[in-house]
Amino acid sequence: MSRSRKYQNTVADTEHAEGRDSPSKTALKKQAHALQQLGLELSRLPSEFRRRAPMDDDLRDAIDQYLKMRAHEARRRQMQLIGKLLRAVDPAPLQAVVDAFAAGRALDAGRLHEAERWRDELIADDEAVTRWIARFPATNVQHFRTLVRNARREGAGIDISQRQPRSYRELFRIVRQMLEQDKAG
Repeated sequence: MSRSRKYQNTVADTEHAEGRDSPSKTALKKQAHALQQLGLELSRLPSEFRRRAPMDDDLRDAIDQYLKMRAHEARRRQMQLIGKLLRAVDPAPLQAVVDAFAAGRALDAGRLHEAERWRDELIADDEAVTRWIARFPATNVQHFRTLVRNARREGAGIDISQRQPRSYRELFRIVRQMLEQDKAG
């Protein structure tokens, strides 16, 4: 067979490929990789979330074994097994668990960023202390102002390696607690 003939697609070949009832090999591989990726995401969840996930015991055991393995090739083969086990179940509920965990982490990160922003504002500006007390009247004002003042002293003109930011951390802890109480209540 000549080289040019070998790589030519005929009309009959194209029609045969388009008239297929079963998915192509490429589509099957994409599905397999997607299920393996879901298995990888499930393995990265904390054990509490994995326990709550609606999966059968074989899949749970396979994920637990995957986490115990250290050799690269063994982990790869185990992930293929996890993908195979996932083909037998509906992946939608498992994907929902993964998505819920990711959304919760994003929410937690947002709350931490908000607490950091408040702490930095409180240290930088006296008006921020007044706004904080107006927004959160349950704050122990005297203790709060003392923490802000001490945090300002800790950060002023001292080499970073010599700082002992006790008040800085305490201020962050109080700000985070008050913000969490505000969100919950």
